Amino acid sequence: MTLPDMRARAILVVITFATLAACAGRDRPAAGDMTVDLLGAGATFPYPLYARWFNQYAADSGVRINYESIGSGGGIDRLIGGTVDFAATDVPMSDAEIARVRGARVLHIPMVLGSVALTYNLPVLERPLRLTPDVIASVFLGEITRWNDQRLQAINTGVLLPDEPLRVVHRLDDSGTSYIVSDYLSTVSASWLAGPGRGKHVAWPVGTGARGNEGVAAQVKQTIGAIGFVESSYARFNRLPTARVRNAAGRFIAPAAFEVAAAAVSALDTVRGPADLRVSIVNAPGAQAYPIASFSWLLVAPEAIGPAKYAQLLRFVEWATRDGEQLARELGYEPIPTTLAEHVLRSLPADAAIHDRLNQ
Repeated sequence: MTLPDMRARAILVVITFATLAACAGRDRPAAGDMTVDLLGAGATFPYPLYARWFNQYAADSGVRINYESIGSGGGIDRLIGGTVDFAATDVPMSDAEIARVRGARVLHIPMVLGSVALTYNLPVLERPLRLTPDVIASVFLGEITRWNDQRLQAINTGVLLPDEPLRVVHRLDDSGTSYIVSDYLSTVSASWLAGPGRGKHVAWPVGTGARGNEGVAAQVKQTIGAIGFVESSYARFNRLPTARVRNAAGRFIAPAAFEVAAAAVSALDTVRGPADLRVSIVNAPGAQAYPIASFSWLLVAPEAIGPAKYAQLLRFVEWATRDGEQLARELGYEPIPTTLAEHVLRSLPADAAIHDRLNQ
């Protein structure tokens, strides 16, 4: 079963049972808790997971959380407009965007990990392609135009790369995936940073554009010599070939679950201190860390939604990070590592009851 099939099946389950679960949950709210309905919108990447989580949480707590999958940018716009209680995004908000939110404070809460795989169409290869940061930047800048370029051949020893054009495929639409790739390229390449830079919308110097993971994958599959990028989970469940990327420690790493989690763990020292968790984990220093990885955040403005809804939302976050891990893995997502999740929860302004539970 492909990841889109799994996600569609999960969403169907949510649609079928959400009403019953919410009604059943309202009959048994936790003692002393106020049932508060919460409304959110935003990123499409975590939507199947959020749908599954919110369904189960309604059954467990009696709190209904409704979420509309409209993209990271749409969620941020609604948070700024004050029409939702929270948003979700794969792209951190800028200071300028935060300043437009009532109360001018937005908490970025990492909820799940995302990563991007580089996929390609080279039938002659019998083992995974190897790529280094400088070569990846040169490919997407249009400086490497053929597969038998000496820089590519030097890091893929023992394989004779074909004398074929290298055809780049990139995202045409605004996306968190584009942000992660451009964040990585901006980190490892001064030329990229000074040129296209980072953002959910990128002026790609070369290549063919396609919409969504499905569009990029389809374009790569039908084009010999193509290379593009898709969410790692999408690549994994659709059995797409993926490159091994050299990380900051000099090791060639696959975009697998443990290696993505290793990138997040390496960020723990970075997030100690004030609760601004807009931290990038691309090109993380860990020996096992996959370098093109990112958090997907839940966004909340405490002053805008008030103490009751804020406390209720934090209770959901606590539940998701402690009781929702298995649900995440069943849907092909990688949850936040426990050590980092505990630190994140402690760093957030919370009510006394939550802090007491965290410190038990």
